[in-house]
Amino acid sequence: MTVPSGPLTLMSQIYRKVLPKVHKELKVWKHKALLIPDPELRRQALASIKTKTFHCEGGAIYSLLAGDQKDESITFIVAYQTISDYLDNLCDRSVSLDPKDFRCLHQAMMNALTPGAPSIDYYQFRKITSDGGYLQDLVSTCQKTLSRLETLDDIQPSLHELAGFYCDLQVHKHVEKDQRVPRLVAWFQKYKNRFPEMSWYEFSACSGSTLGIFCIVSYAAARGPEMKHLVRTIKNGYFPWVQGLHILMDYFVDQAEDKKEGDLNFCFYYNSEEEMMVRFNHFIEQADLAISGMPDRNFHMMINRGLLGIYLADKKVARQRNVRILARKLMFRSGGCGLFFFVNGWLYRRLKQSG
Repeated sequence: MTVPSGPLTLMSQIYRKVLPKVHKELKVWKHKALLIPDPELRRQALASIKTKTFHCEGGAIYSLLAGDQKDESITFIVAYQTISDYLDNLCDRSVSLDPKDFRCLHQAMMNALTPGAPSIDYYQFRKITSDGGYLQDLVSTCQKTLSRLETLDDIQPSLHELAGFYCDLQVHKHVEKDQRVPRLVAWFQKYKNRFPEMSWYEFSACSGSTLGIFCIVSYAAARGPEMKHLVRTIKNGYFPWVQGLHILMDYFVDQAEDKKEGDLNFCFYYNSEEEMMVRFNHFIEQADLAISGMPDRNFHMMINRGLLGIYLADKKVARQRNVRILARKLMFRSGGCGLFFFVNGWLYRRLKQSG
């Protein structure tokens, strides 16, 4: 299967070959979630699938890089993203605000990338009954898919590094409110010299995406031994800039919601809207530059533009006047390709909601 290099081909393959399989996989996980004995865990597992299906749909686009292993790749992506969304819900709604609890829960994301890693009690710092094996089933599904990759040993260090950043972020951002920023700032100091000039909140945004993991796993499924030499190029292509753009867009559209709920939002830390727009444009430029040396460059460029278009098509944008005005400027910056994905995202979300 050829990797799509134009918007029409890409959207055609997404609708015909990706989304039906994603929804089939999610149906299986929803059925398993319904069987979770603990009522709170069951509620959060079902809520994460219902409200965050979009994450799995978007992540699964990377399966188009996996050639004949596309379905296997989707199985991994949906399971891994479902772990991420489920744990995010558990941490967001946690009463304890205990970093040990968050660290233990997120060990599931590291174990999912480590075939053979023994099962542990991910809930040992929580007062719960049982999830009926739900989280471990998700972990085992990921492990099973990865165990079939002949280049697992070559890609695993990069997978663990990206997942490590993600898990650290989730721990620091969910603790007591007055501890969040100091912890995130101290965490950033450890890595500051390794990365281009950016702020602690931009680094945090770069760490909060799973796109690099999905890209590496999908390429590994198709490219075999080639991955030994490609993995660093792919990781550096996605982290930090593409992942940062992804999460900054996510926070950009959620500003009103996060302000209302008192949640941490990295966009709040820019000194002004002007500064934020300058930095967004910088992230767009750097993301384009970072992927210019990657295989299937046109595909990745479309993903960059698609991220802008699809996020800016979110209904939340229309409900926030300032965000709406800034979104128009970003759409102009993303060109015709971004507009194409904006229209597609707008139509898809509204057709889905009316269906």
